[in-house]
Amino acid sequence: MAFIAYFLARADVLVYFSIFIALFIYWVNGIRKRTAKMPPGPIPLPVIGNLNLVDLKRPHESLMQLSEKYGEIFTLHFGPKKMVILAGYKIIKEALVTRAEDFGERAISPIFEIVSNGHGIILSNGETWKSMRRFTLSTLRDFGMGKKSVEARIQDELMPLIESFKSHHGKPFNIHLLINSAVSNVICSIIFGKRFEYDDPTFKKLIKMLDENTKLVGTPKVMEKNKAQTHFNEENLLTCVLDLFGAGTETTSTTIRWGVLLMLKYPEIQTRVQEEIKTHIKPGQLPTVEDRRKMPYTDAVIHEIQRFGNIIPLNVSRSTPTDVYLHGYLIPKGIEVIPFLTSVLYDKNQWKTPYDFNPNHFLDENGKFVRSDAFMPFSVGRRACAGEALAKMELFLFFTGLLQAFTFYLPPGISREDLNLKPGIGFTLAPTPFMTCAKPNY
Repeated sequence: MAFIAYFLARADVLVYFSIFIALFIYWVNGIRKRTAKMPPGPIPLPVIGNLNLVDLKRPHESLMQLSEKYGEIFTLHFGPKKMVILAGYKIIKEALVTRAEDFGERAISPIFEIVSNGHGIILSNGETWKSMRRFTLSTLRDFGMGKKSVEARIQDELMPLIESFKSHHGKPFNIHLLINSAVSNVICSIIFGKRFEYDDPTFKKLIKMLDENTKLVGTPKVMEKNKAQTHFNEENLLTCVLDLFGAGTETTSTTIRWGVLLMLKYPEIQTRVQEEIKTHIKPGQLPTVEDRRKMPYTDAVIHEIQRFGNIIPLNVSRSTPTDVYLHGYLIPKGIEVIPFLTSVLYDKNQWKTPYDFNPNHFLDENGKFVRSDAFMPFSVGRRACAGEALAKMELFLFFTGLLQAFTFYLPPGISREDLNLKPGIGFTLAPTPFMTCAKPNY
C-alpha cells in the first residue's frame, strides 16, 4: 500500500510509466503488423493475378471451389487488386454481425463511384449512409411499410397481374416483363402514390433500363453548399430513389420468376402448395400476410426458392476502415472484402442437401416451419437490405396469389428434364429465359 501511495504521489513517475506503456503497446503492435500475414490463397500470376482460376461469367462457382481448398478466409487477386473472400456461415456471421464496425464500410469500385458518387443508401459510407438509411426507413414506415396499407397496395397489384396472365388464354408466354412490372409498381405506388399500366411507354422504358442494369448517371450539378453541409440534397434524393427502384424491383421479381420456374420443374411441390392454399384461403379471397403463419409448407417453399435461387451470390462488397485481424490474419485497411453469400446459402454444414431444391430445409419432422440462421439472402448486420420487410411481404402475396389463381405447366414439347436451372449472367443470378403456360384454377 505504501508503494502504491508513493507511486501515485509522484506525478512524474506516473507520466513516465504511461509513456512506457504506450511505447510498449506500439512496439507490440509493430511486431504484430510485421509478423501478421494476409489470408492464404493461390499464387498470383503477373498482371492477371488469379483471374485464370475464376470463371468471370459465374464467379460464384469458382469461389466455391477455391473455398474448398483454402478454407473460410482467403486472398484472391483480381488482376493487380487484392481481395479477401469470407466463405461459410460462421465467419460471415462473425464479420458482419459480431464485428459489424470492422466490416461496416462499403467498398467502392470505379463503376460504383460513377453510379453513386458516394450518394444514396447502397453504395455510400459514413454519415451519408447513416443519414440516408435512417431517412429512408423512416419515410418508408410513414408510407406504410409493414402496415396494412402496403399489403393492400400489393393485393391491388396482384389483380391486374392475374388478369394479364389470363389474357394469354393458356398459351405459352414469358412472365419476365409482367412480373418486373408488377413488383416495380408496388415501389411506384409507395414513392409516387400511383401505379402505371403495364403498356405505359414510359413505364416500360424504366423497367427495361432496370432490367438491363443500365447505369443512370446524370450530369454533375453545381450545388450551393451551406455551412451545415446537409446530406439532404438533390443528389442523395435521386440516388436513394434509384436504389429503391433497383433493389426493390430486381431481386424480388427475379425470386418470383425462380419460383414459377421451380414449380414447373417440381409440379408435385406446386400441387402441395395449392392444397395448402385451398385449405386456408377461401376461393375468391386474396391471400393476406396473416395467412403465412397458417401455411408452413408454402412459407418453406418461398424460403427455399430464395436459398436455392442465390440471387446475389457475392453480396455487395465491404471494406475495412482500419487494419483488422480475423482468425489470426491481417486484413489491411481499405481492402475489398467479399462476404460470399453463396457459401452460406449452400453451406454443407448448415443444409442437408445444399445443391438440391428441398423445402424440407425449413420444416421440422412435424411439418412446422423452422427458421435457420444460415438463411441470408438479404445479407445480415448493419448493411442488411433495408427493404427486407417489404420484399418478404411481396414474395408471399405474389407467389401465393399466382398459385391460387393458376396452375403452371410446361408448353407442349418441353419436358421437365429440358428445363435449365443454370442462372443467366449478371450481378444478380436470374433464371435463363423460359416459357410457361398458366391454366386458371377457377
